[in-house]
Amino acid sequence: MAFPGLSEIVTTTLRNRTGVLADNMSRNNALLMRLNQRGRIKTFSGGRTIGQELNYANNQTYQWYSGYQVLNIAPSQTMTTAEFPIRQSAVAVSISGLEELQNSGEEAIIDLLESRIENAEDTFMNGLSQGIYGDGTVTGSVGGLQFIVADSPGSGTVGGIDRATWTFWQNQSYSSLTDGGAAATPANIQQYMNTLYLKLVRGTDRPDLIVADNNYYNHYWTSLQAIQRVASEDGNGRFGSLKGFKSLVYSGDTDVVLDGGFQGYSTDPLPYETAAGTSAVGGVPANHMYFLNTKYIHWRPHSKRNMVPLDPDRFSVNQDAMVKLIGWAGNMTSSNCFLQGVLKA
Repeated sequence: MAFPGLSEIVTTTLRNRTGVLADNMSRNNALLMRLNQRGRIKTFSGGRTIGQELNYANNQTYQWYSGYQVLNIAPSQTMTTAEFPIRQSAVAVSISGLEELQNSGEEAIIDLLESRIENAEDTFMNGLSQGIYGDGTVTGSVGGLQFIVADSPGSGTVGGIDRATWTFWQNQSYSSLTDGGAAATPANIQQYMNTLYLKLVRGTDRPDLIVADNNYYNHYWTSLQAIQRVASEDGNGRFGSLKGFKSLVYSGDTDVVLDGGFQGYSTDPLPYETAAGTSAVGGVPANHMYFLNTKYIHWRPHSKRNMVPLDPDRFSVNQDAMVKLIGWAGNMTSSNCFLQGVLKA
C-alpha cells in the first residue's frame, strides 16, 4: 500500500491546480468564454434537478381603456421552469507504489503528478467541450448545442418541455439544401446567414456569437477575402474579442468563431461523446453554424463539484496504488430556445 504521506501530497497538488481548472475551462471553449463574459456561468447549490426559469407568454391583461371601463385583472400564466438533469463527469489521477519508489522524494513525486494532472486537465476540458457540442444521447452526458439548438426542433423534450406541443421552445433551423436550394458555398453562405439571422432578431435581442465548423467557417472566410474584410486585432464583438480563437466578424458586432479545427474537421479518436467502439466528431459538427444569443444560454456547474478533487482518496484493497478523482457536476441550460438558430447542410 502506498505510504500515507503520499495522499497529502496528491491532494495538495490537485487542490493547488484545480483551483484554476474551471477558469481555464472557460478559456478553452469559445462558447464558455462568451458565457463567462456575459455572466452566464452560475453555480447551483442543490436540488433534484437544475431549474431554469423562463418567460413563455405575454401578460394577457394588457388592454386599452377609457374612463370607468372595467379592467382585466385575471391572473396570467407567463412563466414556467425548465428542469434539466444533473450530469456528472470525472477523470482519475493514479500513482502506484512502484512509481512512488521510483520517484522518491517529494519533489520527484510532484513532478510525476504534475504531468499526469496536466494530462487529466486537458482530458477533462476536451471531454466537457465535446459534451457542450454534443446531442446528449451518450448516457450521462450534458445536453449540448445539438440538443438545445437541434437540427429538427419540432420534436423532442428539452428541460422537461415537449417541443412538439410548445412551439415557443423550438429553436430556428435553416437547411442550405432544403430551405436555401443548394449546398452552402462561399458564393451563397452570406445569403443563408442573413436569412437565419433575421429570424433571430427581436428588438435589441440578436445573436452575439456564431460558432462554426471548418467547412462553414471556411466558406464565410473565403466570401470575405474578396473585399479584404478581416477581424480587427482588438475584436469587434459587442462583448470583446474571444482571445485565442480564430474569429471573424458578422453584421458589424457578432463574432464568428472557428470551434472546429482538428476535432471539428476529422474523426476524433477520443471517446467522450460516442458509444464504445465508435468514433466521435469533436467541436461543432460538420457543415453547421450555430447562431447563439448567449443571454439565454447558461452553464450551470454545482458549487461543490466544479472540477474539484473528490474526497476521500481511493486506495485499492488488492493493489499497491492510489487513485484521486477530479469531478464535475451540472448541465448546460437555456431560458429561450426560440432565439437560437442553426444553419446546417
